[in-house]
Amino acid sequence: MDSVREHAAARDFSNSEMGALAHLYRGEIYRSTIWRTRLDTTTNWAVVTLGIALSIAFSSPNASPLPLVLVGILILFFLLLEARRYRYFNVWRARARWMENNFYAPMLKDGDLRTENGWTQVLADNYLRPVYHISQATAIGRRIRRNYLWILLIQTAAYVGKLLVHPTGVGSLAEFVRRADIGPFPGEAVLAIGVFYVASWMTIAIWIARSDAAKFKSRGSSSSSMG
Repeated sequence: MDSVREHAAARDFSNSEMGALAHLYRGEIYRSTIWRTRLDTTTNWAVVTLGIALSIAFSSPNASPLPLVLVGILILFFLLLEARRYRYFNVWRARARWMENNFYAPMLKDGDLRTENGWTQVLADNYLRPVYHISQATAIGRRIRRNYLWILLIQTAAYVGKLLVHPTGVGSLAEFVRRADIGPFPGEAVLAIGVFYVASWMTIAIWIARSDAAKFKSRGSSSSSMG
């Protein structure tokens, strides 16, 4: 407790400390920018592979819709990879945001550069013992909500459209289900797995969105932790 009070006590930053903090902030912004670019890369891979699958599936009326199913596996892999990268990005972003809230904002607001809430100790602990600020599930949910939900909707619409129009317009629900057959797997099973696939993604996105909203609401402006 005495240690916490000591670190929470107000003190003035020297010129050298302010310069060091400025360079530290610049470094965290650079690292977050680099990892933000890596996030865009995996999203681009998902979009390109989906585009290739669309080209193959709609190249002719007799082309199989199977590429639109298989591309879902690749998109899932890209999502997991991007979620992992997002957890790293969140570390650098959280540090930069922490300094903005506790150092730059007070300086711009009223010129007070003193430490009063122990934020420097929190930042120091994060450098000494770096940890992820969000779980893998949270990262997945955020990436689905921001990017992959739209990719999923395009994939689903294209698959359903392929079954409806090729090789000719579908005449009945039974014919639609039959067109979904994949080798020994009946169309009913394939469509059921597809519905579960779509519903799972949307459920995760909604769950994480609500969890984030509740967390941010309860945290308010008095947070004592990063992330």
